[in-house]
Amino acid sequence: MSTKVLLSIKPEFADAIFSGKKKYEYRKAKFKKENIVKVFVYSSSPVCKVIGEFVPSSIISSTPKELWTSTKRHSGISKLYFDEYFGDRALGHAIKVGSFKRYSFPKSLKDMFDISRPPQSFQYV
Repeated sequence: MSTKVLLSIKPEFADAIFSGKKKYEYRKAKFKKENIVKVFVYSSSPVCKVIGEFVPSSIISSTPKELWTSTKRHSGISKLYFDEYFGDRALGHAIKVGSFKRYSFPKSLKDMFDISRPPQSFQYV
């Protein structure tokens, strides 16, 4: 069964994904469900809208040190931000952005998914 996910992402990182600069979205927790076929991007405050979607081409799970080594070229973030985000965690995850589409007109959570609150990190939809 294919699964779709709604991710909350800070506006600067969401914009970097849709400009092609950021090709990896980092997460502390991995999705429990397999076969994620689409990721909807909710750009958090002050945008507060779903601004686009992408197909995840893979998910890498590794130590933060190994993740940075293999993804830094297309991370779209600084090493300092990466290190602060993962802290002393033993494991991290990087969702590789495949094909993507930015919406011409951002959409509300209510209109797209009939929900009123954005997910803290992610939500299956």
